[in-house]
Amino acid sequence: MEIVKDGYRIIIGFLILTLAIFYFGGANVAIVPALLTGFFIYFFRNPNRPLPQDDSILYSPADGTVMSIEEFFDDEYLNEEAKKVTIFLSVFNVHVNRAPMSGEIKYQRYTCGGYLPAYKDSASFVNERHAIGLDNGSSRILVIQIAGILARRIVSWVTLGKNVKQGECYGMIKFGSSTELVMPKTVDILVKKGDKVKGGITIIGRQLS
Repeated sequence: MEIVKDGYRIIIGFLILTLAIFYFGGANVAIVPALLTGFFIYFFRNPNRPLPQDDSILYSPADGTVMSIEEFFDDEYLNEEAKKVTIFLSVFNVHVNRAPMSGEIKYQRYTCGGYLPAYKDSASFVNERHAIGLDNGSSRILVIQIAGILARRIVSWVTLGKNVKQGECYGMIKFGSSTELVMPKTVDILVKKGDKVKGGITIIGRQLS
């Protein structure tokens, strides 16, 4: 288990605040900041999840609950009929996002927006979001991070042209969000609405030959 580097400043800040309040005000007064410190340590956790590399499958890009599965025409990156799996992340889920497959980042887009609850259907169009398109030479997918009502920052640790490995952490969304995985229509979806999934562990789909 690791702590995401983006959480160090918040955790250390609340730890110092807790110690200061404890010193000047006593244990009873320090309970609330101590609980918040514990929550931030929990929130910014990054479990070690080694996994076998398999080009025929797509792993979940996030922990959470499958909100919807739909078919549509993707005109952003794939430019073809596609399938989309939307995953809702509560504040208690691991918020690190992982690459569903290995490949090169051929597309990247950040869009400013609002902060509707991530479970709202319109959040995909209204909220702040960040998309990356992966290409492994034989298949392409699009992964979209979408901010939620509590989220105020989408973090990305990758840039255009970078090669990522399947299961590699590439970013996170702070405090409640959703993640969308857009893939070719030929992919066989192996999850259903309401399923609990784990990033880099749950197989979302299998690419049919």
